[in-house]
Amino acid sequence: MKKLNPEKLHVEFRQGVTPTKPIIPRRYTLTHSDITAELFLTIGKKYAHDKINKMRDEVLAQWHICNGQLFLYVYVYVGDFGPVMSYIRNMIFRRELPLALEAIIYGDREFFNAHPKLNNAPIWIHFDSSDPRYNRFEYWATPNDYK
Repeated sequence: MKKLNPEKLHVEFRQGVTPTKPIIPRRYTLTHSDITAELFLTIGKKYAHDKINKMRDEVLAQWHICNGQLFLYVYVYVGDFGPVMSYIRNMIFRRELPLALEAIIYGDREFFNAHPKLNNAPIWIHFDSSDPRYNRFEYWATPNDYK
């Protein structure tokens, strides 16, 4: 697994969101540059649709409540690109997601310090694909596991 280089992570807080508030709605849009290997994390009440490109290789996340328990819901678009491309995209997302989760948690570390219970909240990943082999909803540990 690649380790996060904090110098390559750029964090932007959008209007209505501070480094510690709110919990809900709090949405993360993580994009990257293939050329510079920089990561761009936008934290806001809404997803940063202006940062999403046509390749749809971003990682989106937000806090949800189910049965009174907070969890981090993460969404990746494996897509509808045919069997070969869906296989490749699924493989890349699975390889890069630990780094993406580390970037989100590190980039929003003041938030996690202010709300220590969230360090043990479950992380659920939705791999969205029209191909049933890749259309999955999986448990991926807790934020503590990505620090």
